Amino acid sequence: MTLTPIELLTANAPATRPVVSLSEGSDPRIVAGALAAHKAGLADVILVGPQAEVEAALQAEGASASDGVAIHDPATSDLTEEFANVYFELRKHKGVDEAKARAAAETPLVYAAMLVRTGRATGTVGGAVHTTGDVVRTAIQVIGMAPDAGMVSSFFLMYPPENAQPGARAMLYSDCGLVIDPSAAELAKIATASATSARALLQTEPKIAMLSFSTKGSAKHPAVDKVIEATETLRANAPDLQVDGELQFDAAFVPSVGARKSPGSDVAGQANVMIFPNLDAGNISYKITQRIGGYSAIGPVMQGLAKPANDLSRGCSAEDVTQIIAVTILQAAGTK
Repeated sequence: MTLTPIELLTANAPATRPVVSLSEGSDPRIVAGALAAHKAGLADVILVGPQAEVEAALQAEGASASDGVAIHDPATSDLTEEFANVYFELRKHKGVDEAKARAAAETPLVYAAMLVRTGRATGTVGGAVHTTGDVVRTAIQVIGMAPDAGMVSSFFLMYPPENAQPGARAMLYSDCGLVIDPSAAELAKIATASATSARALLQTEPKIAMLSFSTKGSAKHPAVDKVIEATETLRANAPDLQVDGELQFDAAFVPSVGARKSPGSDVAGQANVMIFPNLDAGNISYKITQRIGGYSAIGPVMQGLAKPANDLSRGCSAEDVTQIIAVTILQAAGTK
């Protein structure tokens, strides 16, 4: 059974205690999830937000600021001026002046991301209150993209239920939450980033299926051509990866079907990284896998950034927060 992110970290705690900044530090779910992560020894946490509001949220959980649980109020922090200067240098080419940079640095999203950019935090988590657009935009502007990424995408980790049928396995689904209609070149980039994510978070060698409604020419359509081109691009750019496409989901997942539809493939029937051709397919599929298949879904998780930043659903639970904190730490370890 593949270990969840929390189980992985519990079994293999980093030598240096990670620090995760949380941009919505007064939200009760954020506080409860952060305290659980700290209590479990996963990370130290920085709760970003108005001092009085964060203190009240901690008090409601029977806790207070302490070693490993810090409060940073951007309106009063000694770091805000430094962060304003950094933000100004980053964004002045976009017309941001010093006053706007100061205002931005006082927002919790930018402040939490600046903690990561300046090395004071391992990664950051937000989205329980803010929109995905705000979280992603801030991460790209402040933390920036990884040099070889070319784009930011997202994925879900899918874990089978305890009573799963034989052959069920943990998988990574991408992109299910961010890129609406990727080009062939973008699909190849998403697959490359997903391979790195699978190694870090599933602790396994990725077997990548480039998914379509066609398997090996069974249908002809420009949408199929896109997946074929993406597969060829991926093979050319990353010849060390195990990849096959175009594949229907059953050919990617079921060994007997994979052997029949793509004989001789080292991926068909065994894939653990599923790359969907567009956001419709990815988002619908992860929810069907979760709701009908009984799989647990962790995400959306962002990939392609220079340092980890992750987005929560606004319907998240405290347990979701703890899981995403664990994911963030594992991503940081995998990108070093």
